[in-house]
Amino acid sequence: MSAIHPSQLTFFAAHAPFDRMEQAHLLWMLERMELGYYAKDELIISPEQGVVNRFWVVKQGTVHGEQKVAHAMDDDTWLELAEGESFPLGALLANRPVASLYRAGADTFCYELPVKDFSTLLGMSSPFRDFCTRRIANLLEHSKQVIQAQYTQSGAEQQSLTSPLSAIIRRAPITCSPETSVRDVLAQMHELRVGSMVAIDNAGSPLGILTLPDVLERIALPQIDLDQPVLGVMTKNLNCLSPQALAHEAALMMAKQGIRHVLIVENERLVGLVSEKDLFALQRVGLRQVGSSIRYALHLPELQQAASDIRSMAHNMMAQGVAAEQLTQFISTFNDLLTARVVELECIASGLNADQLCWIALGSEGRYEQTLNTDQDNALIFEVPEGMVADQVRVQLLPAAKRINDSLAACGFPLCKGKVMASNPQWCLSLEEWKRTFAGWITNSSQEALLNASIFFDFRALFGNNKLAEELREWLLNFVGTNGLFLRQMAEVAMNFKPPLGMVRDFVVGKENKLDLKLNGITPFVNGARIFGLATGVTHTSTLQRLRSSALKLKISDPEIEAWVDAFLFIQVLRLRHHDEQKARGIGDDELDNLIDPEQLNELDRRILKEAFRQARKLQAKLALEYRL
Repeated sequence: MSAIHPSQLTFFAAHAPFDRMEQAHLLWMLERMELGYYAKDELIISPEQGVVNRFWVVKQGTVHGEQKVAHAMDDDTWLELAEGESFPLGALLANRPVASLYRAGADTFCYELPVKDFSTLLGMSSPFRDFCTRRIANLLEHSKQVIQAQYTQSGAEQQSLTSPLSAIIRRAPITCSPETSVRDVLAQMHELRVGSMVAIDNAGSPLGILTLPDVLERIALPQIDLDQPVLGVMTKNLNCLSPQALAHEAALMMAKQGIRHVLIVENERLVGLVSEKDLFALQRVGLRQVGSSIRYALHLPELQQAASDIRSMAHNMMAQGVAAEQLTQFISTFNDLLTARVVELECIASGLNADQLCWIALGSEGRYEQTLNTDQDNALIFEVPEGMVADQVRVQLLPAAKRINDSLAACGFPLCKGKVMASNPQWCLSLEEWKRTFAGWITNSSQEALLNASIFFDFRALFGNNKLAEELREWLLNFVGTNGLFLRQMAEVAMNFKPPLGMVRDFVVGKENKLDLKLNGITPFVNGARIFGLATGVTHTSTLQRLRSSALKLKISDPEIEAWVDAFLFIQVLRLRHHDEQKARGIGDDELDNLIDPEQLNELDRRILKEAFRQARKLQAKLALEYRL
């Protein structure tokens, strides 16, 4: 272009990644761009034209990518591109022809940059290069900043949970030798005003820790000899992480273990200590306090308050910009603690032997993927004592299971409308009955069996004898491994959940112009990951772990897997935001939904959602190729 009009700069400033590029690089690009026009239905580029020689940016109109079945697994599956979107990045980066036909969906104008200038720009501009090589991850970073801005008021001054622990450490750890007397340690803690002391050996390795709560329990109340070596009264089962671990990992450790401090250890040497105060300043209570209130709760009102605290904590974490993967892990972890406490209290009240049963989570909780909108999906596995039969044990367990389900409902987890709960005799079974049930589903493969498999095969132990669940998991993976037809039938069902991308409009919407982010958004990823995991013997139940763990055996590249992961997580972010906004409007737990109007999203989120659905189609294309569908 011979001259650059201000409107061109305004146009590019409104779209990623150009809005982050240095102006000098943006001007350099514009000077080398031409403006092309394509009439409606006119072909822009096709595989037959050979290696791509240009980079296009849609200025006005739409561009459709028409996928050929033969290229189902190539980098460019079918999509619709609108104003500000660019193409064909995969082909340009790989120096190959496109895998799809690109055709004008309306009278369309595109900015066009020659491939040699595109390559030069990759080297010049880091934001441009990062966007082209990590497209959806880059867009997600843009969206994350928007989300944080929306929550700034409620999330101000809160420590980021995505920080490495090395950035959280505020001072060198206060240490002593293991032979130091209890008296001297207490005096030093008082003088330095610290809440902990760590004993280390000559090499700097931690041996034990003494905290203020220990002083009361182990020193003051027993009235021990204060001149004895301090190591004798220290906690020696230490909780340690590396400096590279993230703050959210320390937070989860504190919550699960009910502790206030995590030791930071590198090459077996103590390099720091992080306390709960270093990590969080949540509005009402800290994470450990929530965990402790659950762990020591004795009555239902205390657990109901804890459930409310969990939801408040989730809101605050969104304000901090905590990533969806970490946030759903937090929600699921605390819901696990609450559920386990409810089951534990009922076992105590009913005189049930916890070693002979295992309460298992199913569905989203089984996958560590709970949002604020989650009903109950649970079941029981039990052992049959000698001299009894399964029906006799079941009669004892069902009344207690009903009380547990009702208590969880009172804490904000609605009863499952499909009655997939432990209080249903169908889902309160002995280990052998579960094996027979699973075997029947796998060998018969009816529609009902395939539906049940999609719910129950995501089971995870929450309370009781975990070995029962572990044995069932091992048996399931072995049995499925010998039944390839079952996996193919599961894949056929999975292909019915199409991502809602439209031919004319951006999205295919349903009633009231709404998209179902659960049914058509995350379900394609969940179903695909479950099949990949079962096929490759992955013991993890989470969608992300299944994808990452099965990638090598299925020969799926790391960038492709991470693009699927990023897409799945973005849809989870939208669901979490939607539920949070609904609760802010006073909508009850049992009325939350997953329906959004895409027209109410900002332009950036609509763009990322389109890309996320496109990644779902690519996952399904891999599934179709794997099972020849």
